Amino acid sequence: MTSTLRPAETTGTAPRPGRWLALSVLVLAVLLVAVDATVLGLATPYISEDLKPSGTQLLWIGDVYSFVIAGLLVSMGSLGDRIGRKRILLIGATAFGALSVLNAYATTPGTMILARALLGVAGATLMPATLALIRNLFHDPRERSFAIGVWGATASAGTAVGPIVGGFLLEHFWWGSVFLINLPVMAVLVVVGVKLLPESRNAHPGPWDMASVALSLVGMIGVVYAVKEAAAHGFAWTTLAVGLLGAAALYGFVRRQLTLPTPLLDMRLFRNRGFSGAVLADLLTIFGLAGLVFFLSQYLQLVQGRRPLEAGLAELPAAVGAVVAGLVAGRAARRFSVRWVVAGGLAAIGLALAALTTLERSTGYPLLGAALLVVGVGAGFSFTVTADVILSAVPTEEAGSASAVSETAYELGAALGIAVLGSIVTGVYRGFASPVGTPEGAHESLGGAVEAAAGMPPQAAEALLTSARQSFVDGLGLAAGAGAVVLLLTAVAAWFMLRDERLDGGDGDGGVPSAE
Repeated sequence: MTSTLRPAETTGTAPRPGRWLALSVLVLAVLLVAVDATVLGLATPYISEDLKPSGTQLLWIGDVYSFVIAGLLVSMGSLGDRIGRKRILLIGATAFGALSVLNAYATTPGTMILARALLGVAGATLMPATLALIRNLFHDPRERSFAIGVWGATASAGTAVGPIVGGFLLEHFWWGSVFLINLPVMAVLVVVGVKLLPESRNAHPGPWDMASVALSLVGMIGVVYAVKEAAAHGFAWTTLAVGLLGAAALYGFVRRQLTLPTPLLDMRLFRNRGFSGAVLADLLTIFGLAGLVFFLSQYLQLVQGRRPLEAGLAELPAAVGAVVAGLVAGRAARRFSVRWVVAGGLAAIGLALAALTTLERSTGYPLLGAALLVVGVGAGFSFTVTADVILSAVPTEEAGSASAVSETAYELGAALGIAVLGSIVTGVYRGFASPVGTPEGAHESLGGAVEAAAGMPPQAAEALLTSARQSFVDGLGLAAGAGAVVLLLTAVAAWFMLRDERLDGGDGDGGVPSAE
């Protein structure tokens, strides 16, 4: 690949002292965000029981965080390039911890949705800053690849730690406790980060264009909201209007970036086929996974009757596979080529999702565990290498903006995945046959059906739960099939778009890594 790295950033640069200790602080921020995202899935049945949200409100609780964070990532990444990545990381971590308390003590669905949205504002400052600081800490390409692998592996570890810790908390405390675990991690990050992390920023940043910030936020939220509403309720004039407003705002954002002397996002980056291919792979991969993952915890608890901790442990293979794959992904990409590793990882995820279309109410764990392990390995290879490709394509001063593009693709894919694939599950679920006198809330969510059954005669309750659970599984299988198609098509696209890509410091397709 043709890199724009400056000569001072090649492997000849003297390593920065303390960089590995600094990396350990950065991954705490990644852990913070990853744990928060995964515990929500386990807590969803309890939130449903306590706050009694409608099916639409439940989806908003699940995806409003991603909506907001996707809308602000580019702006916050650019802000970090301007005011300092260390500064914005520490401010964001402090806010993230404080807002976690608001999430924990939400008393209505509306309050919960607002709290998740505000948490997204804080979260938008964290991920781009961590990747950008890694870009500035590690000049040697191979060290940087390993550091990115550690970064990705920590995010995956968070998906393992979150359900297990969350499951323990849910069995012993109320659901709000899963958000309070952010506080000690935030405290360590801020206290230690002040001393260990080096500050870095763009030496000549230019002004932070507020019009671009507004266009980005309105555009992202408008488009994602329209897709979500159309998928859940069909097309309506209001939905179409919001979607067109979002599209117009994004068009205005792109046009404005092309004319500004110092844009929030350098659109010329997308002329690099490898950069564009990596971003597209990230977006479509998480799109194919997000909706399924959001509902998998409900399947394990409400369909198969597992306790929260047991459900968390059941999802562990995905995280273990991602951690192991993430740590060796850079070496594998240098030996076998970028496109082999990325396309192969995506194809593996697609095949695993295809296997999950066979899920039934009584499906044994070996099939589910094996599929989750393959999903984790494929995601670990793909996400780690695409992050490396994206970071290597830009000079140091634009690291925050480039990192934000990568994270925006991830969060936008998550929002769209939950909206579209989640709406498939919800749409299929709502059509189940129910006994006479079944409350309307039973058709809104599976948690609502479980709650409704508790107040019905035993025979009617059993008939309701049997029908509701089967309908939920049918919807989950259909969403898994849609995700499988998306992932397999993405693997094909990545194979062609990344055909000439090599990680810095590599020896070409099939080459053996050179000695350091």
